Amino acid sequence: MKNLIVALLSIVAYSSQGQHQWQVDAGQESISCDVNLSALPFEDNIEMAGRKISGIITYAVDSNRQLSINRRIIFPQLPKYLTENESKWQKYRAYLQGEYDDDFLPSIYVNQKELDLGKLKSIVIDGTLDFEFEPSKSGIAIKRSLFPSTTERLFLEVWTLTNTNDSIAFLNLGNTRTEITDFGLYGTYKRVVSSSGFDQLKLASGASTQIAFHISAYKNDEPENPIDHILEQSKREKMISEFQEQLILETPQEELNTLFAFSKIRAAENIFDSKMGIVHSPGGGRYYAGVWANDQAEYSGPFFPYLGYNDGNTAAINAYKMFFEQMKTLPNFEKNLWASYEMNAEETCCGTDRGDAAMIAYGGAHFLLALGDEKIAEEYFPMIEWALEFSNRKLNKAGVVLSESDEMEGRIPTGEANLSTSALYYGGLLHAADLAQALDLPNEQVQKYLDRAAALKIAIEKYFGATQEGLETYRYYDGHEYLRHWICLPLVVGIDERKEGTIEALFDRLWTENGVHVEKNSDNEAISKIFWDRGTLYALRGTFVAGATNQSLEKLTQFSKKRLLGDHVPYVVEAYPEGNMAHLSAESALYCRVFTEGIFGINPVGFNSFSLSPRLPDGWNKMALRKIAAFNQVFDVEVNRAKFNMLEVVITSGKKVIKRQMEQGGKIRIDLL
Repeated sequence: MKNLIVALLSIVAYSSQGQHQWQVDAGQESISCDVNLSALPFEDNIEMAGRKISGIITYAVDSNRQLSINRRIIFPQLPKYLTENESKWQKYRAYLQGEYDDDFLPSIYVNQKELDLGKLKSIVIDGTLDFEFEPSKSGIAIKRSLFPSTTERLFLEVWTLTNTNDSIAFLNLGNTRTEITDFGLYGTYKRVVSSSGFDQLKLASGASTQIAFHISAYKNDEPENPIDHILEQSKREKMISEFQEQLILETPQEELNTLFAFSKIRAAENIFDSKMGIVHSPGGGRYYAGVWANDQAEYSGPFFPYLGYNDGNTAAINAYKMFFEQMKTLPNFEKNLWASYEMNAEETCCGTDRGDAAMIAYGGAHFLLALGDEKIAEEYFPMIEWALEFSNRKLNKAGVVLSESDEMEGRIPTGEANLSTSALYYGGLLHAADLAQALDLPNEQVQKYLDRAAALKIAIEKYFGATQEGLETYRYYDGHEYLRHWICLPLVVGIDERKEGTIEALFDRLWTENGVHVEKNSDNEAISKIFWDRGTLYALRGTFVAGATNQSLEKLTQFSKKRLLGDHVPYVVEAYPEGNMAHLSAESALYCRVFTEGIFGINPVGFNSFSLSPRLPDGWNKMALRKIAAFNQVFDVEVNRAKFNMLEVVITSGKKVIKRQMEQGGKIRIDLL
């Protein structure tokens, strides 16, 4: 009977793991997978990046716990020539790249026998990707660590070999080297696959040694510099540590804290050298060394001031600069903005108005306020003015903004005027009013933006407000019959008159195990399968802002566990089926913004000031964001539950401590100086 109970408990434990094979480690900055307890076989991939490199690593574990790895290595600054069989569209994705499996690995011999790697024991992700093996018959235990260089065209895999025998092990290494020549826009390219380490070695009992396997690229006559894998690993670890020492989330739920910590890494590592200066780019195997009006101007740009990452702020400014420079050539608003500058700024795309001006106004004004640099704000305020005026000139007779598409870029219908563009324009007007006031511009200009926002809010209600599928929410465009994910955007920008129906639409009708789907369309099954995490992340931010705290937390927790500990870890993703759930970088910035702007309700109103409207869930007694680096300060925000359903807010900035009592759902203004 005892054995039966043990067996049943084992079955229950194994079943509860299912695809959720991962756990959060102590410290909440790494996750690990005990392969012995996992459902096998399984396969996953993760993207990691540095200034001149990106690697998408696919790893598979079979039913015998044998590991295989495929490395797709991309060199973003080296555009290739197209072949005759490649389309013109592929010029936007013609990065020098290649795939490398384990056939490229060197041969290792132990006591004159080829090394058997053994069975995989565990996987750890903490900004690097580590595989640890059980000792094989040779008695050698292996750990493999994969990571990109922070600064070079170089991807590394470091092997640590430990002798678990009681006696000396004699090791031989058959070092490998392969060269591949390519041609492209900047000349002749050379990819090198090589290894470095000992030729022969006596490894004492209990001792360890390392070898390194690397993939690098060079253009024209660039010299091959010696590769110091210890230094490269140290630089990567230092960068990750710096991210984790800023903007620290503290909640009672470790999954939220950990996915937040991971999201900082993914959001901040994807900064690439380019002709534009350093720029943040999405990644995902398709988008590098370029900037986009949605991903960079709207999503990631406003995040970097809070993280306090100087390179992130510089990358954001460089992105805004590209769009601003184009605006200067269009004083009469006679042409749409390019939506992107791609391939090291060698290509622009695409000419269709997706509401890009509204994206830039909304994200750019937030960034300039949160950065807290008055000089930069003065320089770039004309960019905000241009973007807002462009949108204003696109108003139709109903008072909402005409645009040919939204960021879905024609993948699904959006009509002549869609809710996304108008909502972003509304949010941009509000931020611009605060920005104009912070710059001490005439009251007439501040009031102009407020008046336009008030008129637009009325127009949004009249034009888009509708009963959709029995719910009092929004139609996405005139004639649209189905609920669409972007109906969350009015909530994000503070329009909440239809919040009950909109929240029900998002959380009951559109919600799935992968968050909010783009649309549930009975006439088009293909549309019903589409999800983009950016829609889910905006929805969660908006529903927290609207006060649906407990319901939003339930969905946020479910979604976070899926992305952090599910079948594709450890980051939020772009799209499915398109993109196959790639780990796009700006989505991770949006995840962090669910907390900064959603749960904590931080909204910039000046260079040293913000409004605060925290949403403390019923099951939490406290929460905190520490080492926030926005508004020219480094400060903490603590929210504690007080008596009589009140909240105590404590802001600590150096020696200055601000304490306030407020009602749940209230809003206060914080002036740091």
